[in-house]
Amino acid sequence: MITRKRLAAGVCGLLATMTLALAPTPAGADEPDAKPSPKVELTLDVSGSMRARDIDGQSRMAAAKQAFNEVLDAVPDEVQLGIRTLGANYRGEDRKVGCKDTRQLYPVGPLNRTEAKTAVATLSPTGWTPIGPALLGAADDLKGGDGSRRIVLITDGEDTCAPLDPCQVARDIAAKGIHLTVDTLGLLPDAKTRNQLSCIAEATGGTYTSVQHTKELRDRVHQLVDRAARPVVTPVATEGAQQCAGAPELKPGLYTDREKFAEHRWYRVDVRPGQELRASVSIAADRAVNNDYGVLLRASTVHGREIVRGAEAGDGRTDVISSGLRYPKAPSASSDDDTSAAETVCLQVSNSFSAPASVKTDPGLPVELTVDLVDGPDDASDAAFFGLGHGWWLLVSLALAGLLTGLLWGWISRWRVTVWRTR
Repeated sequence: MITRKRLAAGVCGLLATMTLALAPTPAGADEPDAKPSPKVELTLDVSGSMRARDIDGQSRMAAAKQAFNEVLDAVPDEVQLGIRTLGANYRGEDRKVGCKDTRQLYPVGPLNRTEAKTAVATLSPTGWTPIGPALLGAADDLKGGDGSRRIVLITDGEDTCAPLDPCQVARDIAAKGIHLTVDTLGLLPDAKTRNQLSCIAEATGGTYTSVQHTKELRDRVHQLVDRAARPVVTPVATEGAQQCAGAPELKPGLYTDREKFAEHRWYRVDVRPGQELRASVSIAADRAVNNDYGVLLRASTVHGREIVRGAEAGDGRTDVISSGLRYPKAPSASSDDDTSAAETVCLQVSNSFSAPASVKTDPGLPVELTVDLVDGPDDASDAAFFGLGHGWWLLVSLALAGLLTGLLWGWISRWRVTVWRTR
């Protein structure tokens, strides 16, 4: 009887297991968390100069429309795309009115290709070139969400709405730490347009491309939209402190900040025994700067004793200057690492940039800081393990070398004196 009951229970258990295995899985139960949707806004110049017929035998406006239609057909489904225009509505000569002529043609969101193409087809070259106001409007259109954000600006000329400087607008956008990239494309640009569009792109970490043909325009816009759908690691905005005591604590990752000219900023990293801290910093010269500049990345204890430093200097026009350091913390003698307190390492980022009086220094220069913690070296032959980057070790080495050199020189001098006397 007992055997029969056990057999029946086993059969019931097997049937229950099979039922659960065959039952449909609830939607989303095993699916990873959905990634935030990237946002892109195509910002198109529709000013009067777009009537010029010098791109593959057609007008610049016709080339842009053709490229847009082909790009819209290939936009990845996960991308939320919008379209903004500048200079598309006002035909008059009033600068104040013309410099407000920017509007959102198609809202940022899931793409309806037919509606977007219909909206683009209605465009006709009209008015001014308010690039600065258009960038501000596009940045506002892309607000919200955690996905990457990208403006693709397409124009055939420089901004005509001074004194609002579009390059300064781009710096202000970048300084907000919202990780918005502006890529610029110049249609048959002259030198002034090229310089302005390059400055806008550099200020936000974007790219500038000169376009001569319709195919180049189509391929580049498609590439930029596709890049938004497959972004690299998004940096985390942080703000360094004036002293280590109040500095933000950084975990391994990529961070962005803004640093004023000739400023020092501090950050903190906890390094456990047996780990090696690897840090690097890059500072971008996103505007005209004076010759002779440098960047310093310095690691010290909370009491101010320097551990190791990395420095790099430049002379002339350099877009980015970088430096890095490594600091291995010796393993603890205790077998239980959990009982060993981590060491707080203070990271100091300094720069020696300066700028001509005509250049605005606000906001500060863009800083990108990378922090990584890896297993420390096990091999005692590793120079970093011995602390060759420490200042005291170098000092002791130089002292010993000087002592030996002095003894040797003294012996040679006495020998020469002895030989001279015997003669």
